[in-house]
Amino acid sequence: MGEVSLPARPQIAERQRRGAHPKPRLSAPPVRDNRDTVVEFRGVSKLYGPGGIGLELATFAVRRQEMVFLVGPTGSGKSTIMRLLIKELNPTDGRIRVAGRDLSDIERKKVPYYRRNVGVVFQDFKLLPTRTVYDNIAYALQVTGAPRKQIRATLPDILRLTGLSTKLHNYPHQLSGGEQQRVAVARAFASHPPLLLADEPTGNLDPETSIGIMQLLYRINRAGTTVIVASHDNEMVDRMRRRVIELKRGRIVRDEASGLYGAREENTDELGERLKRETS
Repeated sequence: MGEVSLPARPQIAERQRRGAHPKPRLSAPPVRDNRDTVVEFRGVSKLYGPGGIGLELATFAVRRQEMVFLVGPTGSGKSTIMRLLIKELNPTDGRIRVAGRDLSDIERKKVPYYRRNVGVVFQDFKLLPTRTVYDNIAYALQVTGAPRKQIRATLPDILRLTGLSTKLHNYPHQLSGGEQQRVAVARAFASHPPLLLADEPTGNLDPETSIGIMQLLYRINRAGTTVIVASHDNEMVDRMRRRVIELKRGRIVRDEASGLYGAREENTDELGERLKRETS
């Protein structure tokens, strides 16, 4: 059965007629092969009660192994996109696909199973305070039904990747903010999800610690995971030189693919050194 095109809500249709937003600057390459698409929004809008527009007619696609930054002021629609992607919210209009699957086809009881394939990093960490670093990360695998043998075999690599090998017996209150965020990233990546979402992952961190978190997300991306980061730290985003989708009042106003640094991709250490130079 073909797709059904849903009409825009009255508030959205009226804003279209008035031309309330400028035409977005688009320079990101179009996605022509659906097999290469991890996330796809088609005309997605989200209304919050009368007159409250969280997202308006958003259309974009994110390719496999891409790293994308959502930027914009508070209330611009960044968090709405994140909440739609984890099915905490449902769109008012439009279609959202993740890995080719229409999210509207997922029944409520199946949402927890869907979320096992999406890693999520929150600004406030959301760690379990009575569990060690090891147990916080292991928990992400336990809920997927992974056997203990697999968890014991998997965690050492995750701890090394995230720089937490010496902290596995510590509790969250014994860690710095940056270390807690590393645990949150490690937990989100523990099951090697194809998609990782990071909502303001450096919002509560100092510049130097933020660099370390961005290096970690970059390393995860280079390992093959598609990463979408919502951030208000425009300076850091510019330095990352990745694709940027900018939102204002729920509308996409810019979608640009940044050029590579030099003639080739940077490795993680090179990225860290450049970020440190540019922030000093």
